[in-house]
Amino acid sequence: MTAFETVPVLITAAELDSLLRTGNPAPVVLDVRWRLGDPYGREQYLKEHLPGALYVDLDTELAAPATPGGGRHPLPDPASLQAATRRWGLSSGRAVVVYDDNGNTAAARAWWLLRWAGVEHVRLLDGALDAWRAAGLPTETGEPEAPAPGDIVLAPGQLPVLNADAAAEVARTGVLLDARVAERYRGEDEPVDPRAGHIPGALSAPTGENLAADGTFRPAEDLALRFTALGADDATEVGVYCGSGVTATHTIAALAHAGIPAALYAGSWSAWSADPARPAAQGEEPG
Repeated sequence: MTAFETVPVLITAAELDSLLRTGNPAPVVLDVRWRLGDPYGREQYLKEHLPGALYVDLDTELAAPATPGGGRHPLPDPASLQAATRRWGLSSGRAVVVYDDNGNTAAARAWWLLRWAGVEHVRLLDGALDAWRAAGLPTETGEPEAPAPGDIVLAPGQLPVLNADAAAEVARTGVLLDARVAERYRGEDEPVDPRAGHIPGALSAPTGENLAADGTFRPAEDLALRFTALGADDATEVGVYCGSGVTATHTIAALAHAGIPAALYAGSWSAWSADPARPAAQGEEPG
């Protein structure tokens, strides 16, 4: 068992509040406000955020510029990511907690990237901002004081990544999960990418089904049942993709919470569909 498998995926609002008050040092808290088609994450952050939380721009800090081959959110250059993490105050051994205002569907990208880069102690605030509010805990407005620069040295490559060929192979020989909404999987609606449909052989596993009605992750036992019903377990090679490699990381977090490792196809459908040589399946069936 690796160190990453022994670190919990989630932290509750009460647990984080305690760490912020008593931790020495307190964890770094990152606010990852982002939704597809909504450019106002920073403005929403400035109106309300957790005490001391730092805003992280998903498009510029958690991704490289879009390319047809890399998709809409390619993985960032390791040097750029290290510079960003040091700006956030990360140092070796210091805990990190990430959240957003949408069930952690964007914050999971930061969770995955940091673990991929070798940061062990990073967790998602279970229930995201709504859980913090529901617990009656204080929030702040405006820009917090900039943290002292960190000195962390990242070690990228600690979590598995798939390219298009590897994703196609997992679809044939293992389990490839498509984390987009079912309508996009079936090819009925495609608002942003070049073609509609899904990778042949992939199974539909919408990200929203990882969460309970209150926005927290479903219990690990429930998630394990969900994924094993799709053929995904710890004895099977599992890959996950979505539109551009963002919400797929939420499903990887849900799988990890259930004890099932999985690889990320970072280019996801945005890269696959941009390549006319790659086939697209449509409808309910994997194809």
